[in-house]
Amino acid sequence: MNTPQPTQLTVGTGDDARPIAALIREASDTGEHLPGLVWLGGYRSDMAGSKAVALCDHAGPQGRAMLRFDYSGHGASGGDFRDGTISRWLEESLAAFDAFTQGPQILIGSSMGGWIALRMVQELKARGEGDRVAGLLLIAPAPDFTLELMEPELTEAQRAALERDGYYEEPTPYGPDPNVFTRALFEDGRRNRVLDGLIETGAPVHIVQGMADPDVPWRHALRLMEHLPSDNVTLTLIKDGDHRLSRDEDIARILAAADGIASPA
Repeated sequence: MNTPQPTQLTVGTGDDARPIAALIREASDTGEHLPGLVWLGGYRSDMAGSKAVALCDHAGPQGRAMLRFDYSGHGASGGDFRDGTISRWLEESLAAFDAFTQGPQILIGSSMGGWIALRMVQELKARGEGDRVAGLLLIAPAPDFTLELMEPELTEAQRAALERDGYYEEPTPYGPDPNVFTRALFEDGRRNRVLDGLIETGAPVHIVQGMADPDVPWRHALRLMEHLPSDNVTLTLIKDGDHRLSRDEDIARILAAADGIASPA
């Protein structure tokens, strides 16, 4: 099977321009009336991950459109990872959404992508396009993670590194290279807070969360639910689920959740 070549989209201008790589599955005649899927990956994740691929493969027989892309500094996209902030990755997400999708879409956000998805809803509603969001599927969502989950746990050495160097590094079990967290990411995270008021999505929301997640505590998902005023919010807790939720049984639950949101009334 030939590996599809990503489509390139330039976001930003001048010295801030960066090429964003996207993989686009077009809707077929049988699926053109169904909402498309938009994958929003996590911090240092990319569009070739197992959940994104499984969702795309699942969308194929349905004839459903699906958009996957990599944020700048991730995967096949250009740009420096250390320049990344929520605002910057949100700008790229909206640009890809505008360039490569039509009609209603289901935003599927994993970890940090859940934060991006919620901010996308706010931005789309602000410009009068809230009806483009047919639903949200949030997988181990991490809204406001810099402020709510990370800042309280920073060590004195990490705080000193942020002040002195503008970043700090820490090892991660998800790859050989350390995670890098910048002062700009923390400062920008405060400007993109969503857990400081009600989040009016205007669409169904399904959250899938592992209770054995060492990175995003399951109680964070409960807190998010308190900020979602709609009655059409579902939470699936997986008792032994970790942060990745990439086991076959986890992916099966994610696909079922996507079908539940996507099925026409």
